[in-house]
Amino acid sequence: MKKANVWVVSALVAMGFAVTSCGPKTNVSLKSDVDSVSYAIGVNFGAGLHENLKTLPGGEANVDVLIAAFTQAIKGDSIQMTPQEAQQFMQTYFMEASMKEAQKNKEEGEKFLAENKTKSGVITTESGLQYQVIKEGDGPKPTEKDRVKVHYTGTLLDGTKFDSSIDRGEPAEFGVTQVIKGWTEGLQLMPVGSKYIFWIPSELAYGSRGAGADIKPNSTLKFEVELLEIVKDDAKK
Repeated sequence: MKKANVWVVSALVAMGFAVTSCGPKTNVSLKSDVDSVSYAIGVNFGAGLHENLKTLPGGEANVDVLIAAFTQAIKGDSIQMTPQEAQQFMQTYFMEASMKEAQKNKEEGEKFLAENKTKSGVITTESGLQYQVIKEGDGPKPTEKDRVKVHYTGTLLDGTKFDSSIDRGEPAEFGVTQVIKGWTEGLQLMPVGSKYIFWIPSELAYGSRGAGADIKPNSTLKFEVELLEIVKDDAKK
């Protein structure tokens, strides 16, 4: 439960940020090395994790409740959950939130694809992959045995860009079968020199596992792909 662990640390950080943001701002007196290292730990965690408090599934964290629980626990006062109960609650909460998010993404993707396939120029294959030809090249089409060089930009359905070889300033090179299923199928439809748009259902992309911070479980993805060349054997060496 990696995400739950992040929230454990975020909860520790929250108290320091909440005190400075919700109450009077005062200078902390650092009278010893222990005081200084305690402050350093707070700064180190806080700088990296403060934003996590704004992205709690279900809404922004209730900082007042968080501070109260933190203070009670760290002082050894009476608490309403044991640490074991708290850990179990967090694990269940985040698991259920992840399942709800995945289901929502799946439904939104299915709705989008159902509408998108009715648009002029959009072709839907038997697998469910959708594509549109922006520019048709006149070169050969790659096969599963080939390596290709491409420029591409990947976005979510809301327009969020999560990857782009164009932004990096260098084409990507890989085997046709070394990518997600939607790419493997789509690349073999493209003559060299072509530029296509692919809309890839989650089951042909990263499925229920998602990928990285931006591609959530069951996300439908959009790629604009330009097939630059099929890499010859002598170019691979």
